[in-house]
Amino acid sequence: MRRWVALGCAAGIFVFVAHAQQASGNFEWKRASDAPILVPRGSGWESAGTFNPAVVMRDGKFVMLYRAQDGSGTSRLGYAESGDGIHFTRRAEPVLTPEAPYEKDGGVEDPRIVKIGATYYLTYTGYNKKDAQLCLATSRDLAHWERKGVILPAYRGNWNKAWTKSGAILTTKIRGEYWMYWLGTAADKTDQMGLSRSKDLIHWTEVTQTPVLPRRAGKFDSRVVEPGPPPILTDAGIVLIYNGADDKLVYRTGIAVFDREDPSKLLYRSETPVFAPELEWEKTGQVPNVVFVEGMVRHRDRWLLYYGAADKFVGVAEAQEIQSIK
Repeated sequence: MRRWVALGCAAGIFVFVAHAQQASGNFEWKRASDAPILVPRGSGWESAGTFNPAVVMRDGKFVMLYRAQDGSGTSRLGYAESGDGIHFTRRAEPVLTPEAPYEKDGGVEDPRIVKIGATYYLTYTGYNKKDAQLCLATSRDLAHWERKGVILPAYRGNWNKAWTKSGAILTTKIRGEYWMYWLGTAADKTDQMGLSRSKDLIHWTEVTQTPVLPRRAGKFDSRVVEPGPPPILTDAGIVLIYNGADDKLVYRTGIAVFDREDPSKLLYRSETPVFAPELEWEKTGQVPNVVFVEGMVRHRDRWLLYYGAADKFVGVAEAQEIQSIK
């Protein structure tokens, strides 16, 4: 049976189209490229892995900031551009390197980017090989970044007892504030999703006493529930693509929809994943069996979804868009 996820937009109602029947073993999204679109290269800062990308449009071009890892495990953010969203040209040097104490040695990881006004806001994980914490930087050109520091410190949440990661910011204010979904670690050592609000995008207040999107025993998201790309506000609600991992740490993709007036109220959640590791380069790498979506761009009549594969490569999938539901 085909499954449909109904969303709303200014142009009407659209869906992420189901490309194959669930019973066949395939999933709803299809790959826009069967090969990685970014791979490690050289012997330096991006030699071990190029993965977990954020992608936005700027001046008619796709701009990707991707996590690049060297042989010692230190991460930096690389910059690449594309005219078609598939073939990217990389800069020779990273645009963000570990400098602050909260990034020392471990690096800067797993970016998400939103544009609000004339400013780009980059959430990323600062990792100093002891703690991982959710950080923020801003830019006007995507190449030169000003750090704003740690915005969600580790060990200080209502329910999260360890690290913080993966900040996905909604660009539209609700009730006069911005909202952000993020990952924290609960007392049972599982990674689940939290929610915070802010008036200035710098100072954030946690909203809920328990995870806003908790793990589900026995399902594809039994161990990890982590925000993917920044959520989008639609007529049907706040649509958030998220990354789930099961007890064997196989990473697959789900979709959640929250109320557009109350970002903590869940309206819909995938019972089964819409995307999963299938190709060899998604199953074999630094971390096996991982597809991890972080970038999403609407391009013409489709959505392009950018993901890290096996903590080593960048891939791209697509979901089509139609104007009515039959």
